[in-house]
Amino acid sequence: MRRIALTIEYDGTHYSGWQRQENALAVQEVVEKALSALTGERIGLTGASRTDAGVHALGQVAAFDTESRIPAEKFAFAANTRLPWDVRVSASWQAAEDFHPRFMARGKIYRYRMYDGPHAMALYRDRAAHSIYPLDEAAMARCLAACVGEHDFAPFAASGSVVKDTVRTIYRAQLIRTGRFVDLFVYGNGFLYNMVRILAGTLMDVGGGKQSGDCIERALSTLSRLDLGVTAPACGLTLMRVLYDPDLPRADELFDQCVSGVIA
Repeated sequence: MRRIALTIEYDGTHYSGWQRQENALAVQEVVEKALSALTGERIGLTGASRTDAGVHALGQVAAFDTESRIPAEKFAFAANTRLPWDVRVSASWQAAEDFHPRFMARGKIYRYRMYDGPHAMALYRDRAAHSIYPLDEAAMARCLAACVGEHDFAPFAASGSVVKDTVRTIYRAQLIRTGRFVDLFVYGNGFLYNMVRILAGTLMDVGGGKQSGDCIERALSTLSRLDLGVTAPACGLTLMRVLYDPDLPRADELFDQCVSGVIA
């Protein structure tokens, strides 16, 4: 029995999220079916992140156990022949027997993409959130700076979240404008449910003049969700990379690669 790890890329538009569900199609189910057909075994995947419906990924990590003799690095090629166009395995390798994609993760890098303009864009309707108001990225960046460091991010958790510990650390956060697009990149040791989307929605409100520039600083002090903006749509969010112990010495480099588009 071997444990095989995968890096999975997907467009989440037509899926109910990563996690398998009884009454909807999830990315996990699609990949499990492809691997089961390859190996002749009943494959169960464990993923690093339970991305929501409509959320995308370039660096989802998952693992499964198999008795198949297929070389570990060949699983990516073999699985891709059986996967739909909007799901791809970008890498596969043999992991340690005790490797757990979720519990061993030490950090994640997300991107949230926004664009501003009077009209929505047809080609990016499922890849970015639209603002009809011009976004002042300088004001957004000043507001964003308050979230860097260790804080109680309770006001950034979606209603109904049941986690007991809401303290998280944001190591890096940056905004980049390219033409009409404004990209938020954020790297932290963990994220609450909808945390990045609430952060992005708040920044869009700040950039559009609907929220004051100190709202994030104020919310971290009051712990009130009412001090923040709306939850941004799922379509703008992409899981860029999951980091593990061997990645930590290169964490800043990996973040900069995401920002620069090397990891696009």
